[in-house]
Amino acid sequence: MSARIIDGKAAAAALRARVAVEVAKFRVAKGRAPGLAVVLVGEDPASTVYVRSKGKATIEAGMQSFEHKLPAEISEGKLIDLIEELNTDPAVDGILVQLPLPDHIDPNQVITAIDPDKDVDGFHPMNAGRLAIGLEGLVPCTPLGCLMLLQNELGDLSGLDAIVVGRSNIVGKPMAQLLIQANCSVTVAHSRTRDLPSAVRRSDIVVAAVGRPELVRGDWLKQGATVIDVGQERVEQPDGTRKLLGDVAFDEALEVAGAITPVPGGVGPMTIACLLRNTVVAAHRRAGLADPEGL
Repeated sequence: MSARIIDGKAAAAALRARVAVEVAKFRVAKGRAPGLAVVLVGEDPASTVYVRSKGKATIEAGMQSFEHKLPAEISEGKLIDLIEELNTDPAVDGILVQLPLPDHIDPNQVITAIDPDKDVDGFHPMNAGRLAIGLEGLVPCTPLGCLMLLQNELGDLSGLDAIVVGRSNIVGKPMAQLLIQANCSVTVAHSRTRDLPSAVRRSDIVVAAVGRPELVRGDWLKQGATVIDVGQERVEQPDGTRKLLGDVAFDEALEVAGAITPVPGGVGPMTIACLLRNTVVAAHRRAGLADPEGL
């Protein structure tokens, strides 16, 4: 039996539609639209495309989009000066600095400079701490999108065994925290994990976020497991073309898993939708309004 394909595009479209409804309500209540500022340093091609997509999605949702494109040689101090201006700008509810940054800029210094209440990427140490101890905060977009896809597919996650393959601050660690809060029993695996296949095989939920194409093989999976593939790597094929692959060997996994996200079309669309969601939530909190329902 072939696994069900989890349609991230459809889930993202539904979330973006709900966001647009809440944006309209916010405009009526506060007389302005929520605003998202995106900062791009340099001209990395992938980052440029991603920022363009974010800006388009922001405008389509009825929000204000503020784009700041800076030269690659800008100093760390000048970049932080801009962030401080955005921190105090009443029209800006969310700030996102596109990563990666040039080598001469410390991303930790930049992330820490962002007002935690405007940190819609959820990377600020204060938001990471809030997530770790179960307090209200802004949650990183990709893990949040993964959780939504899992809940859409499985409903209540309580009691399920979950494994997160990868321990990055951006995906792996916050994903584990979200699954713990959803009452899963969680294993965090990584390059030093002994007998990784056996650890994966015990799991009802597999979130692969390690950045190694097709690391997780089909025979590693528990029969009927739900698989969320966060990986996206372009890999050269024998004919010279480049194919976008995830961290899971998709064709093999189809024969074992109960449900699986494709690459592309799975987690990726949810990341941008959750960025819009976080911006609306941040706007409500900054305005002293209750969090919007259904987001």
